[in-house]
Amino acid sequence: MSLYSAGVEYGIHCLIFLVGDYGDSREASVRDLAELQGVPLDYLAKIFTRLAKAKLVVATEGVRGGFKLARPADEISVLDIVNAIDGKKLIFDCREIRGRCALFDGTPPPWALDGPCAVHAVMMTAQKRMEEALAQQTILDLARRVGRKAPAEFGEKLNTWMSDRREKKTASNVAVEDGQIIPTTDLSD
Repeated sequence: MSLYSAGVEYGIHCLIFLVGDYGDSREASVRDLAELQGVPLDYLAKIFTRLAKAKLVVATEGVRGGFKLARPADEISVLDIVNAIDGKKLIFDCREIRGRCALFDGTPPPWALDGPCAVHAVMMTAQKRMEEALAQQTILDLARRVGRKAPAEFGEKLNTWMSDRREKKTASNVAVEDGQIIPTTDLSD
């Protein structure tokens, strides 16, 4: 079982697609991002509600409204995205079993419980290093990595696909009610 949900993967990939050619932000609807990546629209709408609450994306208004990055791509870390979608997760939950050793007959000696649990300390170090690694990578770093890997025509196709979708819009793909993002029927469908 993985530590982070599929929503984290979906959210990170979506934000990569919101990074424009020059590191600026492009707009896209949740519906378009779901279709582009073959992910469930309703689930993605919930993810974008969380991203918006964390102020990583902002809703854009109007007939062609959607979402764009709330701040520059080089200021949004992978850890920001993970925490927005899944919340802060610990990789280890210490159960303090060090005092339960059968040799202690139910009364652990002071040395057994003195100081922090060695196993817990190792796991907390691992947690810290993992979070540091996620905090060091920004959505711009990932977008550039994808851009270097993909052939130039992929970027052109993506821009054309996004532009065509925006031009065809006659109604918003989502409504925002009480801070929740609700998928709506696109009247142009």
